[in-house]
Amino acid sequence: MACVKKKEHSADSAEKYVKFFRQSSPYIHAHRGKTFVIMLSGETLAHPNLGNIISDIALMSSLGVRLVLVHGARPQIDERLRERGIKTVIHQGGAGNGRLHNERRVTDRQSLECVKDAAGNMRALIESRLSVGLVNSPMHGARIRVVSGNFVTAKPLGVLDGIDFKHTGEVRKIDSQAIDHLLDSGYVVLLSCLGLSPTGEIFNIEAEEVATRTAISLQAEKLILYAEQQGIFDHQGNLINRISPHEAIKELESQTGESRRLLSSSVTACSDGVERAQIISYQDDGSLLMELFTRDGAGTLISRDHYEEVRGATIEDVGGILELIRPFEEKGILRRRSRKELEREIKLFSVVLLDGMIIGCAALHPYYENGTSAAELACVVVHPEYRSAQRGDRLLAHIEALAEEQGMNEIYVMTTQTTHWFIEREFAEVACDDLPAELKAKYNPKRQSKVLMKTVGG
Repeated sequence: MACVKKKEHSADSAEKYVKFFRQSSPYIHAHRGKTFVIMLSGETLAHPNLGNIISDIALMSSLGVRLVLVHGARPQIDERLRERGIKTVIHQGGAGNGRLHNERRVTDRQSLECVKDAAGNMRALIESRLSVGLVNSPMHGARIRVVSGNFVTAKPLGVLDGIDFKHTGEVRKIDSQAIDHLLDSGYVVLLSCLGLSPTGEIFNIEAEEVATRTAISLQAEKLILYAEQQGIFDHQGNLINRISPHEAIKELESQTGESRRLLSSSVTACSDGVERAQIISYQDDGSLLMELFTRDGAGTLISRDHYEEVRGATIEDVGGILELIRPFEEKGILRRRSRKELEREIKLFSVVLLDGMIIGCAALHPYYENGTSAAELACVVVHPEYRSAQRGDRLLAHIEALAEEQGMNEIYVMTTQTTHWFIEREFAEVACDDLPAELKAKYNPKRQSKVLMKTVGG
């Protein structure tokens, strides 16, 4: 009996693995050749999960993603300052580079030595982890080539609020041309929280700023920021899965500390050309893979594009619609539609897309009779895993708006399973004889569908 259970468990695990791998394949194709900037904070580098994070980064590189890694060293700098008995000043507030700075370190000459020491050690740590090639490790055969250099030109932050920040600086320029060349040659580029001035001075810069400015300069597709928490949480303690830059600006008012810094960096990046910024936890094993290779992700996505949208269907959507509706046809909930039929009627369909995947659809068939314009709402489907967030309501609202644009007076729907859902949305049950003649001729008595109608417009 135990053997049977073990076998069943193994089969279940294999099935989940195969399902995940198949679902991730569109993302593998989509990410290949794209540029991602990943920020590894000092806290990330100190966490026990670092080994898994490095393995996931190596996997990204092997899949053809162009990677720039930016690392910080806050806790490591603090540790060295304590060991040497050096007191450092952390200044609250101040502005530079057009944005608010919180808790900026005043870096004097003594502190700078600790910054250089910590940053150098973190660089060596990352390079050594990316060089692991043991047979029994996930890095076996990866052959990651890492390069660092003087790609970040810095300038002093100067005097703010009457405070001289000395060797604390900000980004003046990113050598994006040199970085692009190295990425094209297959290297992973590693940047630190240090920047160099044209006069040879070294400045301590926020790692978030280096990562943000690098992503903007490279016009990267993604800026990925590791954080302690799973992502950004609203004032009620709920994880924000996705948010637009405009909404994120409002959300900044209720955020503090790390969450505020990372959300501010994400807004800046998306406002200046980066398609998406993603905040994930360094404590959660596999958060990078979950965020990049699953539809629901594993953190907070800040996106300047329409991550989710309702639009008219195109011929390219036929396959996705067929995949969505097939299980409902097999259960007898929907009548069967062939690919050819769907291709002929594709212009009548609207779809709900989530990150490029069709998760909902509906068709609006117009009928004109004796001066009256009516329409049939058919093939209304929302994927079972995505029936939250009022997606059915958004789809229905889109269809009703289309009906009004086309001058329709009435929308009819024939359903066997969702009568109450439509009644709750102001549809009323009517007799089959009330259907327009052309639509009545299509009615299948064997299905015993309920007929409902809603008046639109006017």
